[in-house]
Amino acid sequence: MVDTNTEPSLIRYFCTAGNGMEPFLVDEVTRKLTGQDVKMYQGKVLFTSCANITTIRDIKSAERLFLLLKHDSPVKLPAYTSPARAASVLQSTLINDVKLWTDAAMTWRRLQGELAVNTEDLREAEEKYDEELRRSVHREEEEKEEAGSALNGKQTPGTRRSMCQTMKKKRKMNCEDEPRAEEDEKSGEVDDLTAGKHGKGKAAKETRLSEGPSSVPLSFRINCKCSGPLSRILSMQEISKALGVCLSRQLGWKVDLRNPQLEISVYLTDDLCLLGIPLTRLPLANRSYIKTTGLRSTVAWAIAELAQIQPGNLVLDPMCGVGTILIEAAQEHKLAYFLGLDIDDGQLNKANDNVSFAKLGDQMHLLKASCTDIPLPSESVDAVVCDLPFGRKFGTKTNMASSLPLILTEMERVLRVGGTLALLLSPQLSCVLKKLLTLKNPGEPSSSHQELEPQSGRDDRSAVPSKQEGASDTTATSTQGPRPQTGLQACPPASLSSLRHQITLRLSLGAIDGLLHKYIKFSTEQQ
Repeated sequence: MVDTNTEPSLIRYFCTAGNGMEPFLVDEVTRKLTGQDVKMYQGKVLFTSCANITTIRDIKSAERLFLLLKHDSPVKLPAYTSPARAASVLQSTLINDVKLWTDAAMTWRRLQGELAVNTEDLREAEEKYDEELRRSVHREEEEKEEAGSALNGKQTPGTRRSMCQTMKKKRKMNCEDEPRAEEDEKSGEVDDLTAGKHGKGKAAKETRLSEGPSSVPLSFRINCKCSGPLSRILSMQEISKALGVCLSRQLGWKVDLRNPQLEISVYLTDDLCLLGIPLTRLPLANRSYIKTTGLRSTVAWAIAELAQIQPGNLVLDPMCGVGTILIEAAQEHKLAYFLGLDIDDGQLNKANDNVSFAKLGDQMHLLKASCTDIPLPSESVDAVVCDLPFGRKFGTKTNMASSLPLILTEMERVLRVGGTLALLLSPQLSCVLKKLLTLKNPGEPSSSHQELEPQSGRDDRSAVPSKQEGASDTTATSTQGPRPQTGLQACPPASLSSLRHQITLRLSLGAIDGLLHKYIKFSTEQQ
């Protein structure tokens, strides 16, 4: 939605985010995009920005990016409202301003054009469009020549029959080519860009868009998510159908459930009413620089962000798995250095492929080693980041609760004073961590870890579909599945009194939550 009352370049967007990621997204939008009028809801962040769309697309903490169509208070319906009445109220509330929709369609086309400039397949799309255009022009010229010869020359009965057969064939070809018209319409933004490259882009684009929705109808599909009292009156399919019928009637747009040009997302909850158009086909969490996926990229980025990495820092992941956390950190911090350890050869091979694919060989190094015996001097790294394996799918048969003290002791040993430890644990392992540090720091207030208590009824042994970093035994993190016990014995840890808790955040990982902890290492003199 363009803010026509201020600068023309100001556009209103919103992003979706996993539960718990909203504060990261608000900070990133404010810091990187100089976002204005930022509003946060559960799972969503709204903002206004004049930043280039390619810059906005590169934000790391969001799942999807949308052009905001409408943001309003929740739809209120009287008790015992009939479905027909509810559908009518929705239509009048959500599609009451035709100009809003036509302006949004123009903005969407422009943004799609700017995104297409930066894609490698733009040339192929242009060549496809040019070929279709040449075919259309060639068919028109042939039909004109045949019509002219029929008027100017004498026609025998045989000639007339031949002409009739030829025209029937032409009509059949045109009928067969009609489905291609939708593809041409879907390539409208490519048409604008192609025309621009030949010196008439801006004028062609303005002419094309100013013709209105009736001359160049968009094909569209509506996806709806609804909760609260409204969901008990109308299903999501009924809401989508009601809005689709209204849009088709008022704007002349065509419904296409299979391959639409434009997708409209509708969120109706007890807190807000939100309409938007997705600006990318794939989620922003699908990173182009990662070959083998592990832990979800947004969560991996959040772990690295919490570590507060500075230029020149050395960052260690003692259970790196396929290297997702370190790769996310390296993409964000080009002047830092990264070291990943893992005991599993298979995981190290995948991590090495990811490092090569991301072209980070000069910035990141991998080493086969155990997290319980890190081959580094004491106080030699500036930050430690780690995702300990848990869950049924990516867990380990080793008792992580008994091994955690030994693992944590090594992390604390290699971390320099003033360094940061960012650790992602299951709720159960977080309780173990809380008890461990409480014993080692008897003077620390018990409330400092209060948010670590797991939710009742949640089991960290359940499947975790969105947590994709593979599991390992206690000597390697984030492998792709459980491994047999290594016989690791838990030893009494050294004093952990130098670690001081800073913050704990609960992040959704799908079937369960993960708890992201941040600790700072202090010297004994500072305590």
